[in-house]
Amino acid sequence: MTWHEEIANLVDDTGIQYPAGVEVPAPPPAEGEDGDPRGRIFGEGYYGYEDGAPVEESLKDQVKGFLVATAEMLQELGRGCRDIVQQSLEGAEDTYVVKKLRGPLAVVSSRLSFLNEYLPEDRDPMHAWPVVICVFLLALIALNINSGNETSVQQPKQLYIGPPNASRIQLPDGRHMAFQEQGVQAEKARFSLIAPHSFLSSRLAGLPGLKASLLDEFRVRFITYDLPGFGESDPHPSRNLNSSALDMLHLANALGVTDKFWVMGYSSGSIHTWAAVHYIPDRLAGVAMFAPMVNPYDSSMTKEEQRKTWEKWTTKRKLMYVLARRFPSLLPHFYRGSFLSGKQGKLEKWLSLSLGKKDKSLLEEPNFNEFWEKDVAESVRQKESKPFVEEAVLQVSDWGFNLADLQVQKQHHGKGLLQWLKSIYSPAERQWTGFLGPIHIWQGMDDRVMPPSMTEFVRRIVPGATVHRLLGPLSSSTEEDRSPPEEICEETALHNCTEQE
Repeated sequence: MTWHEEIANLVDDTGIQYPAGVEVPAPPPAEGEDGDPRGRIFGEGYYGYEDGAPVEESLKDQVKGFLVATAEMLQELGRGCRDIVQQSLEGAEDTYVVKKLRGPLAVVSSRLSFLNEYLPEDRDPMHAWPVVICVFLLALIALNINSGNETSVQQPKQLYIGPPNASRIQLPDGRHMAFQEQGVQAEKARFSLIAPHSFLSSRLAGLPGLKASLLDEFRVRFITYDLPGFGESDPHPSRNLNSSALDMLHLANALGVTDKFWVMGYSSGSIHTWAAVHYIPDRLAGVAMFAPMVNPYDSSMTKEEQRKTWEKWTTKRKLMYVLARRFPSLLPHFYRGSFLSGKQGKLEKWLSLSLGKKDKSLLEEPNFNEFWEKDVAESVRQKESKPFVEEAVLQVSDWGFNLADLQVQKQHHGKGLLQWLKSIYSPAERQWTGFLGPIHIWQGMDDRVMPPSMTEFVRRIVPGATVHRLLGPLSSSTEEDRSPPEEICEETALHNCTEQE
């Protein structure tokens, strides 16, 4: 068989016979093949002919064709995946995992079957709920992306620290201390008042809200200063509450305060006031404190007093106190991420505070925000965490004295039961030693930063302290819960001291 015959066997018989020597005409090219002037020319973008003229394929038609082809491919892919899953699940009912989960899943499915009532009647729950869950997850992801974009736009502002401008004195050990004076001049002063500042504060704080006209009216010389390492004061190599009281004494001597002076403290700055009462009582004329802090680990506190104190604080604030007492080396990590980051932040977040309604309304005032930002910027001027760690450790460590030691009852001479009974029932025999000057404490009953339980503890163990209790919002208490008016306005401890000139 020749090769002509082999080719003829591969082609179906068309029924047309050509005699030998007759040339077989070539079939006309099919529409769309190369060489056909009426076919599609893909390279030139022609779709065909219309009324004898070539028609160019539009971009819309090209995109539509692409999308249709893509949808068909995805549909086929989905069918293939479905077939694979169905084949994989054959016999899965007998596996160990399915047997263990079959019961709990059946219980959950029966309890959630009431949700099927919200689906269209013609929809199979097995097919509808996966679609609903997928759509919900996609919407949740989209919302998170949008919220992330919104928050990322609002960048916190940098904390502005101005140039140094404080007045300074040199202490006997060579360190320099920055201070600020308000009120009348030294020669016109009737009272001299020295005030240490609280944590994350500086000499600029003074007494927030104090008017200069009030100082002039009562002829008060008001002196504030930066603690070691804060503001423009040099750090102390190994400071404690004893050195803190001596710094206050050296400041008074350097500024010409020859008479006895008053010392004032508020919040955590009161620990330095307590130190002055213990270490330099002979130089003090009196003490004024606002929501004073006491050591929450003081051994003289009862379990009830400790419980009322700790329950007012946030979890993070409790953690900060525990770290300051047990693991102070971890505190710089938290400080660098908050107020030492160089950026502005919120007071309640930096100090982990739980604030009441009045405190929150105060923070929203523009004047307070301006004061707060300026005070914090001065406090972190040196950008060192060590002074703040030292201050936090001082608050919760052994102070070197107990508040109960500030005023103690004299021991009565004489022995026998008669002398003992006489000392108990005779007020004239009840004499006290220690600092006997006036101690005035103002405490807000709605305070969550320094809870009222701390002041109640002071009132119990410091007989000479006079406590002024300030009510919180009246709407927060009922008529039955309110104390008598005489207890609200002022509570005086058992022993009243005479005011020193």
